Amino acid sequence: MARLQLRNVTKRWGSYVGVQDFDLDIVDQEFLVLLGPSGCGKSTTMRMIAGLDDVSSGEIWLGDRMVNDLEPKDRDISMVFQSYGLYPNLSVYENIRFPLRVRKVPKDKHHEMVMTAIRMVELEPFMDRRPADLSGGQRQRVALGRAIVRKPTVFLMDEPLSNLDAKLRVSTRAQIKNLQSKLKTTTVYVTHDQIEAMTLADRVVVMNKGAIQQVGTPTEIYDNPANTFVASFIGSPAMNLVEGRIEGGTFTGDGIRVEGLSAPDGPVTLGFRAEDAAIVPSGGQIAAPVYAVELLGEASMITWRLGEALVSVKTGKEYRAETGQMVEASVPAAICHLFDAETGKALPR
Repeated sequence: MARLQLRNVTKRWGSYVGVQDFDLDIVDQEFLVLLGPSGCGKSTTMRMIAGLDDVSSGEIWLGDRMVNDLEPKDRDISMVFQSYGLYPNLSVYENIRFPLRVRKVPKDKHHEMVMTAIRMVELEPFMDRRPADLSGGQRQRVALGRAIVRKPTVFLMDEPLSNLDAKLRVSTRAQIKNLQSKLKTTTVYVTHDQIEAMTLADRVVVMNKGAIQQVGTPTEIYDNPANTFVASFIGSPAMNLVEGRIEGGTFTGDGIRVEGLSAPDGPVTLGFRAEDAAIVPSGGQIAAPVYAVELLGEASMITWRLGEALVSVKTGKEYRAETGQMVEASVPAAICHLFDAETGKALPR
């Protein structure tokens, strides 16, 4: 069993706080993704779990044991880094075998364990090659094989796909998801890529400025963002956010008017997803000149500038419009989210 708990974990360097009161219970076999922009504290959190950085305050528990004072080698954790960290003079087989040698696993068990890992990461045809003779995706699979060979209680993965091109990221992402489902090992995965988070995670932890912004399943976070930061970070494109006011249940902003909302009168931020709205010939809640038209292959994206905000709506791939053309969009109240204008926190729907 590999339940992982972080109890009010904080990391400080002098007066600078890198992670603040991180409190989370990661259940056995869960695939948890730490998501956020550069500098938000996600990699620092992972490094504290691994024992590479000391905890300033708080506790880290692995199973029924607090591991704050344990050395990294004693935590039974395997880590996959952004850089592959392979030994250039060793073959794929020997790179994957290396952790077994370091941990003095009996030699008569090595071959079976290494071959099991090699088969799982689909590297049998390449096991005699050295890293220089492999593609980036193959090298990352060697790193994954090395991590899984000794069957640790927890996997830590720090942006393992960021060095790969777009096509390899997609295929390697699928391999990671498949491996985790077979191994059923508790996994903590760090990324700034919200698509990776949405496709891989059982739960996502969205972080910003060292603090947790929201924890939930990908669907929960996508459908009900806790604040404007999460709304603006999750989704491709991100949620449209427009400043304005509500008076008598009607939101009014530059170029947009939405009726039938339930919120107190005053300034608010209105949000909606590009795929939830629709282009209409007339009677829309948005009526403004087109700022840009983007053909995405499977769809077209129409963008307006409403005051300071760029607002987009997805429509059919066959739709055509010209820059500057007046186009309307339907934004019904049912698809709208409202956020406090000062705090950015979501208001009850």
